[in-house]
Amino acid sequence: MTILVAYVARPEGQAALDKGIEIAKRRKEPLLVVNAAPGGNTEDPSLLDTQEFERVERVLAEAGIQAELKQFVRGKNAVEEIQTLVDTLPVSVLVIGLRRRSPVGKLIMGSVAQELLLSVNCPVLAVKAGT
Repeated sequence: MTILVAYVARPEGQAALDKGIEIAKRRKEPLLVVNAAPGGNTEDPSLLDTQEFERVERVLAEAGIQAELKQFVRGKNAVEEIQTLVDTLPVSVLVIGLRRRSPVGKLIMGSVAQELLLSVNCPVLAVKAGT
C-alpha cells in the first residue's frame, strides 16, 4: 500500500507532508507526494518552483522512508490527477491539508479538498494547517 500526499507550497501543504511522513514511518509504507496543475500559458501558483521542489525532495530524503515526489502538468487539474492515482495505485490513505476560508471564499473559489473528500475511493485524512 502507498500513502499519497497532495502537496502545494502553502502551510496546508506542509501540514499534509508532515503528517504523510509521520504515517509512512509508523506504517512502514512508501510515500508518494504529488503536486499537480493543468498547465497552460499562465503560471499556476499551485506548481512548485525549482527551489521548493528541491526542498521537498531533501525533506523526503532525510525522512528515512521510501518516498517520491511527482509533479504533473499535463492538462488535468489536481483533483483529476489524484483520482487517477487513487484508481491505479494501492493507496491506503490520501493526506490533504486544509486552511481556513470564509464561506464566501469557498463559494467563489470552490474547494479542491472538498472535491477530493467526496470523490476518491480511499480513506482521506484532512490535516488542518497551523496558524
